Amino acid sequence: MPPSSLRNTLLTALVALVFGFLGAAIWSYAGLADNRTRSFLLANPDMLPQMVEAYEAQEAEKRLADMGGEVFDPFPGVVLGNPQGSKVLVEFTDYNCPYCEASLKDVTRLVAEDPDLKVVIREWPIFEGSDAASRMALAAGLQGKYDAFHKAMFRLGDVRAAAAEAGLDMNRAEADAASDAVSAEIANNLELARALGFSGTPAWIAGRKPIGGAVGYDALKAALDAGNAG
Repeated sequence: MPPSSLRNTLLTALVALVFGFLGAAIWSYAGLADNRTRSFLLANPDMLPQMVEAYEAQEAEKRLADMGGEVFDPFPGVVLGNPQGSKVLVEFTDYNCPYCEASLKDVTRLVAEDPDLKVVIREWPIFEGSDAASRMALAAGLQGKYDAFHKAMFRLGDVRAAAAEAGLDMNRAEADAASDAVSAEIANNLELARALGFSGTPAWIAGRKPIGGAVGYDALKAALDAGNAG
């Protein structure tokens, strides 16, 4: 295959990936593949991953809109910051995720700076050995001690030590951790994450915008501010 034909095929395939096969057909049959648009993309290949990223973000926002408000409704007590806050940040987290641990300082800073911020935590134990910690965290929420357990768990890395530091009633906590309600919450969080297209932790909804990865304080604050302004 001549180089020009190969390049055109690759570009058409990429457009099919980003915009669907209808878009690829329009791209091909309208002659766009042979004019200045094609030349521009070939001269600026860094635009292509940006196009993919923008498209994926757009699709994630559409999926979020279709979900309604379920993802913003916390499991009882599983909230950081102001439980009645009107500005909401959702975080999908795992206690064995180093990026989640690193992001804790960003969440803590956001909460400290904004008394109207409610952080809804969705326990999503995807790393090996994380299930017990997530279950105990949800049990802590039922005792009104989620914040203390959440921070102790990241710092200590031991479920029982974190539970003790948070002052949990262990008999009640162990029963709650094994309950159907906690099992249902973890299963539901998995489905919510999948529906939003998240592939790992941490993952966020900030200003009603789905965001994947440890993006840092500035990106989270900007998304929250933009969502609040809108």
